[in-house]
Amino acid sequence: MVPLVLVHARALLTSTPEGRTAYLDGDVRDPARILEHAAETLDLTQPVALMLVAIMHAIPDDHDPHAAVRTLRDALPPGSYLVLSHLGLDVYPDKTHLKVGVDQVNAAAPGTLFPRTRDQVAGFFDGWELIDPGLVPAPAWRTTSEKVSAMWAGVARKPAT
Repeated sequence: MVPLVLVHARALLTSTPEGRTAYLDGDVRDPARILEHAAETLDLTQPVALMLVAIMHAIPDDHDPHAAVRTLRDALPPGSYLVLSHLGLDVYPDKTHLKVGVDQVNAAAPGTLFPRTRDQVAGFFDGWELIDPGLVPAPAWRTTSEKVSAMWAGVARKPAT
């Protein structure tokens, strides 16, 4: 059975003479496969954006999420960007209801969420130049937002080597 998200992706994604569109059903824990398939659509000699939005907190430490991201980042040329958001219970430590929500999800589906500290999330960006405002609570990327999110968010650019 094909997951519904794949059905939608296939229906919505169409290519044009201006550019090719593709969707990869993959697992971030297998970065080599992702890179292989991405190279079928993308010119990986030119800067690209790697967007890992709300995914890495689903990968436990024993699957080495930092190594998976490092493999993906290392394959990208200078000038590429990494966009990453990640669940972190230290984003708003005084807002205990956020931890309660994570605990409820993990109680219902054990091993689902693996929050990391800001320092641990910062490790995904090692060696890259964080773009202002840096690694901040996700709503801080929209300066008019008053929302609360238990997500760290950052955008970084790969420097010239």
